Amino acid sequence: MAPSPLRQRMHEFMHVRNYSERTQKTYLGAVAKFAAFFHTPPDKLGPPEILTYQLHLRDDRHVSFSFFNQVMSALRLFYGEVLERQEMIERIPFMHRERHLPVVLSPEEILRLIDAAETLRDRVLITVTYSAGLRLGEVCRLSVHDIDSSRMLIRVRQGKGHKDRYAPLSPIALELLREWWRKTHPVDLFFPIRKDPSRPIHHTTFQRALRVAAHRAGLTKPVSPRTLRHCFATHLMEQGEPMPMIQVAMGHAHLRTTQTYTHVTPGKIGSPLDHITPPRKR
Repeated sequence: MAPSPLRQRMHEFMHVRNYSERTQKTYLGAVAKFAAFFHTPPDKLGPPEILTYQLHLRDDRHVSFSFFNQVMSALRLFYGEVLERQEMIERIPFMHRERHLPVVLSPEEILRLIDAAETLRDRVLITVTYSAGLRLGEVCRLSVHDIDSSRMLIRVRQGKGHKDRYAPLSPIALELLREWWRKTHPVDLFFPIRKDPSRPIHHTTFQRALRVAAHRAGLTKPVSPRTLRHCFATHLMEQGEPMPMIQVAMGHAHLRTTQTYTHVTPGKIGSPLDHITPPRKR
């Protein structure tokens, strides 16, 4: 069945503007589900239906903050850009986010996590993600051509915002990558799916492996690939690395994003109580 003219127009708009395939699929699906909820084409729906759908997502489905705002981003793009109804954007508000500080493992917990990896592949994935501060998708599609051992850098191709950057290559991570290469002899992707070496492993494969390693390590903190990225930034900050350098390594567009990690390390500042002379006992 051929896509509807509206769906085709939205797809072409995102494709020309270099939206990732994953984002295109997500946004098209979000608008389709919105229309299906009312059994009406989306261009025939307006602010009352959007409000009803927002309440449905929040109060009936209890979706997460990120999912809610992802749907709103899709609707804002559809109405504001595809239908060229810019006045609608203000009628499609985002949900305000509750602020939560990221969970951070100690360096000792990181070592326990790596040691608890079930396979060599999992150990390489965990080590490289933490040592370079990579995002989930970035490590899954890591290629042998991205490793610059002469400069000890990893080239991160088309990270968030379709931007390339360089991340540090740890000697420990390099040795593990070499061990993995000697075992598997990858031509391009380090971690392809078994049936198709041209496609990277699915995100859930790494997420599942990380949960297993965390359980085997006896960690009680929630651990995800994003946790490893948070640990990378926080540990660098605790080691005294300049914040602009951490911003570059993380691939943050704004320094204020990197400054989030200053709120995670109050223990490094110390307490004023430690500098007060205890009163004499009477």
